[in-house]
Amino acid sequence: MRLGILTIFGLIASLLLSGVTATAGQFAYVSLDGENRIAVYSADEKSGELSPRPDVATPSPPGGLTSDPKNRFLFASLRQAGQLASFRIGDDGGLTLINTVEAGADPAYVATDRTGRFLLTAYYVAAKVSVHRIGDDGSLSDKPLQEISTDTKAHAILTDPTNQFAFVPHTGPKAIYQFRFDAQTGRLSPADPLVVDTGENSGPRQLAYHPKLDVVFFDYEQGSAIAGFDLDRKTGQLSFRERLSSIPEDFSETNSNARIEIHPSGRFVYVANRGHDSLAGYRVDAKTGKLTGFGQTPTEKTPRGFAIDPAGRFLYAAGQSSDRLAAFRIDQKTGSLSRFATYDVGKNPWWVHVVRLP
Repeated sequence: MRLGILTIFGLIASLLLSGVTATAGQFAYVSLDGENRIAVYSADEKSGELSPRPDVATPSPPGGLTSDPKNRFLFASLRQAGQLASFRIGDDGGLTLINTVEAGADPAYVATDRTGRFLLTAYYVAAKVSVHRIGDDGSLSDKPLQEISTDTKAHAILTDPTNQFAFVPHTGPKAIYQFRFDAQTGRLSPADPLVVDTGENSGPRQLAYHPKLDVVFFDYEQGSAIAGFDLDRKTGQLSFRERLSSIPEDFSETNSNARIEIHPSGRFVYVANRGHDSLAGYRVDAKTGKLTGFGQTPTEKTPRGFAIDPAGRFLYAAGQSSDRLAAFRIDQKTGSLSRFATYDVGKNPWWVHVVRLP
């Protein structure tokens, strides 16, 4: 009898442990602007295949998504409501709402600093950037620590790998705003000069930092191009180095870029083409950062958001007009993409974010 009880307890313990192991791992989050919810998926780290998990409702349509460096919390912009939301990420990848705060008209992009103590936001309509403090419990401060007026259509804000600088591309004035960032206080201060004019037929929208080189890449929304800039680590200033098209020379229809992502290794960069409905790929020289394009991969219609998994093996691209998510394997030598699955995710997928839990 005693042996039987011990055996039962052993089986229960084994089941509990196996459950924990099964739920820990990699998860993908897709914001659905047309359904007021964030779709949640577990992502197999070997095959890249997605399996649906319970979704989470949002107070209003969700837009941009990001997480802190330790992936304990997920943050979402609620663009139509002009709010920011914070969620706790569970061991099973599930989301629990912590709080929402008033922010400003149309928060287009959210990102934490490299310490995960501050949330930075760029506002498309309110024409500003803000910094909110993140509490130990993941809650956002009711009022911003700082707000700075910039210009119309601020589309992104992201601190560099050293957490000393932040850049804000604007598709309206076709300019990049340059800031210094104090990681202790969370405050931004204007660099000198504050504004970099990117010229006609550009429209810098989002950005990606090379993980090792002092190089920053921007996608040009109106120019259908990618541009590389050198970053001066002493002054925090950007200087233009090159520009390459994101569409074929013979493509004459309307196109605009949506998102840019760099591979974790820094060897490849991808840009989403809305109109050509493709992902443009570029190889990055490991010593110089010089770009070489290697063509476009067809994807779902109107690819607004996409994300690369933390290991750099898979890329997931949302088709805003098709309501589907395309999954690709990334060739680790060439950077080329091969589609292996397509998922129906819901109405108007806006953003894709992938995290790996310990």
